[in-house]
Amino acid sequence: MKSEVPATSAVRKSETELRDFAMAYPETREDFPWGHRAIKVKGKTFVFLCADGNGLSLSVKLAASHAAALDRPFAEPTHYGLGKSGWVTATFAPSEKPPLELLRAWIDESFRAIAPKKLAASASQRSTAPAPASARKPARKRAAAKLRRPAAKAGAVRVSRSAASRRRAK
Repeated sequence: MKSEVPATSAVRKSETELRDFAMAYPETREDFPWGHRAIKVKGKTFVFLCADGNGLSLSVKLAASHAAALDRPFAEPTHYGLGKSGWVTATFAPSEKPPLELLRAWIDESFRAIAPKKLAASASQRSTAPAPASARKPARKRAAAKLRRPAAKAGAVRVSRSAASRRRAK
């Protein structure tokens, strides 16, 4: 149920930052079931976000740090029986400043718990936002191109294609 009171600008800013972080993972999309923001990978939700007049709340699946997360004063097992499966909800009042670095780490752990193993392994391992897909793509293309190139003969001079094309054009 959505709150009638709009979120403060600080709450919206935190939500936007966490949303952008989560959406930077490969093959993610956003959905709005029950009026809340859900970010999914391959059709499975790995983070729920809600920002309204009551503050900010975030729910994630924590396979490794579930018990440690529940020791935090702002965290509790997610309702609707999800807490039994490792889901944790963090709730912050509009006046509270959420620990964004910790929440990013939780989003990362949740992505890795929910995403298919190959996709999770392909995501960069770091505590900040993973590189956007557009930044990762060229590196893969370069690596693939290197594999397709024939080995150079000893003493051969390598000429770039653009230089060779210019010579033919003359």
